[in-house]
Amino acid sequence: MPRRIVASRELATPSPPPLPEPSLKAREAFVAYLRVEVGASRHTLDAYARDLDGLLADLAEAGVSDPVHTTPRHLSTHVASLRTARSLSPASVVRHLATIKVFYRWLLSRGRMEKDPTELLERPHRWKSLPDVLSPRQLRELLAAPRPPENPKNGIDALLWIRDRAMLELLYASGLRATEITRVERQDIVGEIGVVRVVGKGDKARLVPMGSPARAAIARYIDECRPTLLRPDGRDKGKLFLSRTGRPLGRDSVWNIVTDAAQLAGLRGVHPHTLRHSFATHLLSGGADLRVVQEMLGHADIATTQIYTHVDSARLRSVHKKFHPRG
Repeated sequence: MPRRIVASRELATPSPPPLPEPSLKAREAFVAYLRVEVGASRHTLDAYARDLDGLLADLAEAGVSDPVHTTPRHLSTHVASLRTARSLSPASVVRHLATIKVFYRWLLSRGRMEKDPTELLERPHRWKSLPDVLSPRQLRELLAAPRPPENPKNGIDALLWIRDRAMLELLYASGLRATEITRVERQDIVGEIGVVRVVGKGDKARLVPMGSPARAAIARYIDECRPTLLRPDGRDKGKLFLSRTGRPLGRDSVWNIVTDAAQLAGLRGVHPHTLRHSFATHLLSGGADLRVVQEMLGHADIATTQIYTHVDSARLRSVHKKFHPRG
């Protein structure tokens, strides 16, 4: 009987009012960014979403329906409520502050805001959780995972593995973000000199080299697979990678292609950003200059590259042994 009473009370608890439409859209886009481009785990996504829900709900109560109109005063009031009304621990407040800062930096990077309202907030420790790096052997297995199906349903299904392998090769060869690879157009591939034109954050374009395996895989996709996906109505919009219906692939499709290939290769926890991180780490461990890696990744600040990449322990030991007087 007591359990029934508790359950009925829980059911009777009023749910929070729905978020305004602009806030809801911003929340969904931000969580998608964390999942697809950052490669955040389900646990991390849930934590960010909870923190963001609390912030957006407080903003809505303050009459702010769109987070782009947030002021420093709104944020300071919200943070104060975390410590008083919600009695969060200092560690929880620090995590919540990190969520707020990442969210508004994301809005700034998308051109939605001109000034960061979090500048005056107490600065939490910078989040340094990074995706795992694949070894060269694991990458070979991942890139070779897409194979011709044994019993294809039709001609298109028989060729999609060529597209998937070309996409994997380009993600690793050039360190592209998931969003960036969906924006690559057919004309952006300059196979003769082995570069791809990439439009990154802030619509900034850069040229990134791609090795011969990626060039060969993309050339095969363009010759053998892409023509079967094209439709005469121009729905492809000139994009390089297309779906079975001839439309440009979205970020979720890129995510699915990578995770499906990882499953075939027997790898866990692999997502598009894993290939980008592996790209940068392997370049640095091979002796590449940090500034060169920064340019290829499209980072405006080299500090971002220093946090985003790390040099493997073997490389560090060899440098210490070579240059330290008592190495």
